[in-house]
Amino acid sequence: MSDITIQITDRNGQNHEVQAPTDMNMNVMELIRMHELAAEGTVGICGGMAMCASCQCYVLNDVPLPEKSDDESAMLSEAFNVKENSRLGCQIVITEAIDGLALELAQE
Repeated sequence: MSDITIQITDRNGQNHEVQAPTDMNMNVMELIRMHELAAEGTVGICGGMAMCASCQCYVLNDVPLPEKSDDESAMLSEAFNVKENSRLGCQIVITEAIDGLALELAQE
């Protein structure tokens, strides 16, 4: 396994190209926190349990992602600023299959 590249646009509109390890069982929300791409305490409030939508992001390209779980769909149905391409970062596991993923963080 190796690192992959993910493009993340933060809440200020700044683009970041980050390397993401595929051998640590991490998710996108953890990657955002690791690289401090959002103010502390504003992403991953529920700890990655799909219960707060603080890690909501918009998928900007056609990288194939797993289907939304029932929990993710339910949380997004109650969240603000939801778009058709909304996903919860905590539910996107970092694997080689998502290399090249481009995301934009939803506003708080």
